[in-house]
Amino acid sequence: MADLRTLHPGEAVSFPRAPAGRPTTGIVSTLWQEPAFRAGIVIVGIVFVGALLAPFAAWLLGHGPTQQFRGTALTEMGLPTGPRLDFPLGADGNGRDVLVRTLYGARVSLAIALPATTLALIIGTAVGLVSGFYAGRVDRVISQGIDIALSFPFIVTALSLLSLNRGGDGRPLLAPSLVVVLIITLFSWTYFARLTRGLVLSMRTSPMVEAARTIGASNGRIILREILPNIAPVLLVYWAVQLPTNIIAEATLSFLGVGVQAPQPSWGNMIAEAQRTSLYQVQPYFLLGPGLALLLTVAGFNTLSAGLRNVLDPRRRSR
Repeated sequence: MADLRTLHPGEAVSFPRAPAGRPTTGIVSTLWQEPAFRAGIVIVGIVFVGALLAPFAAWLLGHGPTQQFRGTALTEMGLPTGPRLDFPLGADGNGRDVLVRTLYGARVSLAIALPATTLALIIGTAVGLVSGFYAGRVDRVISQGIDIALSFPFIVTALSLLSLNRGGDGRPLLAPSLVVVLIITLFSWTYFARLTRGLVLSMRTSPMVEAARTIGASNGRIILREILPNIAPVLLVYWAVQLPTNIIAEATLSFLGVGVQAPQPSWGNMIAEAQRTSLYQVQPYFLLGPGLALLLTVAGFNTLSAGLRNVLDPRRRSR
């Protein structure tokens, strides 16, 4: 199967098939034998468990994600305390528990990045299937539309769109989290569309598709029954590749103060607050907590996608 980074229209693409008789068991077994996949699953699993256990951690410590404990978490000079038994990662400048806020920040990041990346996958795949299969004038029009969409700078456009989400009283018209999901989807679907288009262009004249045409299969059936199942493994790999990028995008918008708004915890706005106040020099875990969580999440999904690519791409496995 062609490497995602070197795929060109017209290049022959072969896709691995699971052993006959037990396809699901064979794929799972092969994936689990891949060290990168196992490592990625463990890291991503830790992140998901931390996000799921955020309410339990808040209950156990007695600290809500937005609760302030200025009397116990700040010194007499108003500086945040460092790690201790009741504040495992210390407190921030407002006396809030850094560990609890970091765990709740994981829920926010995953709740935004997962649906945004999945929506981008669905939209981009649909557009790429139509563009690559019908080719000709349809492909030229869609490709120009994709190029136009890619020409917009992410940060500037996102800031402009988020600024429009304000009513006359200054309050947001839609929930900021929902707007961030829509913006990330708007900028992510193009990559899935280009990838899908290249894969379909290489398959539209393959013997498998020609045989389906010969027996009178409709275009819709060919796309859904012959082409889509064969390119799905590649799209799954790219979904895992794009997901950490979208997590960074959400953190970037929150860092700039236009994404998830305080006091709701997000890794981006926690890092921004730590840098703005410089209190991380007194209490380093104020910055290290969300920073390391973001690093761990991105590393986990990147490792997971590398493992998927190693299994689904025979040429990479043979290197």
